[in-house]
Amino acid sequence: MFSQEHMQELVTYEGNGRGVVSVYLDTDSTRQSVEAIKLTARGLLKEVQPQHDEEAQAIERYLDLSYDWSKPGLALFCGKGGSFFRAYRSPVAFRNRVRLSSRPYVKPLAHLLDHYAHFGVIVIDRVGGRFYEYHLGELQASDDYVGDEIRRVKDGAGSSAVGRRGGGGGGGKHEDEVAARNMRECAASANKFFAERPIRRLFLGGTNENVAQFRELLPRQLLSCLAGSFPVDIEAGEPEVRQRALNMLREVNAEREARLVDRMLTLNAQGANAVTGLDDTLQAISDKRVETLIISDGYRVPGYVQESSGFLVANLARSPLAESELSEAADVVEAAVAQTVAQGGHVEVISENPYLEDAGRIGAILRY
Repeated sequence: MFSQEHMQELVTYEGNGRGVVSVYLDTDSTRQSVEAIKLTARGLLKEVQPQHDEEAQAIERYLDLSYDWSKPGLALFCGKGGSFFRAYRSPVAFRNRVRLSSRPYVKPLAHLLDHYAHFGVIVIDRVGGRFYEYHLGELQASDDYVGDEIRRVKDGAGSSAVGRRGGGGGGGKHEDEVAARNMRECAASANKFFAERPIRRLFLGGTNENVAQFRELLPRQLLSCLAGSFPVDIEAGEPEVRQRALNMLREVNAEREARLVDRMLTLNAQGANAVTGLDDTLQAISDKRVETLIISDGYRVPGYVQESSGFLVANLARSPLAESELSEAADVVEAAVAQTVAQGGHVEVISENPYLEDAGRIGAILRY
C-alpha cells in the first residue's frame, strides 16, 4: 500500500538524465474490460516511444503478467530502462495520463494521500457498535462491541426481549437505561480501538437518533476527528460501509478544499502568510516557506530548476541566476510539488474551483 515513505522515495529519485515514465490508469474492470484498459495504456505509452521503448515494454509486461486488476486505480513509474520500477494500486480510480520527466510525476498520488489517508468509521445502534480503520480506502483493522440485550419490562414480574439489536424503538425507562449504558461502553471501546490508530477523519453510521446520542459520548480526541455521519444499518456488510464512507469523504473533502482556497485568498488579500500565482509561489517554495501548496488539477507549465539548491522559476526575468546555471523542467509545477513534499509541506490538488482558477491556478499558505 502506498505510504508517505513511498512518496519520499519518489520525490527524491533522480533518473540521471534519462527521465522517468509515469503512468496513471483507471483500472476499474467493472466498468470496462481488461483488454480495453490495456489498449488505453498502450495508446498512452506511444507518447514516450521510441525514446523510452524499454520502459514502455516493462510497463506493458507488468499489465500483461503481474497486475491482478483487483483495484480501480494504478500508478506506475519506470526509469533506467526498467531497472527502476514501482507500481502502486489504488482503491480510487485515476484519470488516465502519462508523463515523462526527470523525476516521477506524483501530483495524483499527493491528492490520493491527502484525501483518503487514515480515516475511521463507527457504526452504532442501541446494543453496540462496529469499528473500522481505513487507509487509502482499504480496511486495516476492525472490531466490535456488543452490549446487553435490551428487554422490555412488562407490568408485574418478568420481561421479554425486544431484540439483541434494540428493535423496540422508544421503549420505556428500563430499555433507555440499558441502551445508554451500552452506548457509553461502546464509546469507551471505540476510544480504545482508535487510540493507537492515526485516523485523521471519523464518520459515524446509524440512525439520526443513535448517532446524535452516541456523539455526545465520544471522548474529545475522537470528537475532534469527527467529519460527518450517514444512515446505515448495523448489519450492513463492510463493503457497503466502506463505500458509504468513501462517498461521504468526497463530499467532506470538496467542502474542505473550498474553505482552504478561501483561506488562502483571504490571507493573500490581507497581505498575510499566503501567495497566489506561479511566480510568487515558486519563489516561496525556493525560500522553503510553503506549508500548503494548492494547485489546480492538470496545471502544467514549463520552467527551470537548480537541482542543488531547489530553486524554481518559470520566468527567467525573475531569476537571480543565469540561464546557464539552471536546468529546463518540462513541468515546473510538478517540480514544485516534489520540492514541497521534500521540505515537509502538504500538497492539495484541487479540481474545478473557479476562485483558484482566477488566482492563477496555483498558490500557497506559508509557514511565515
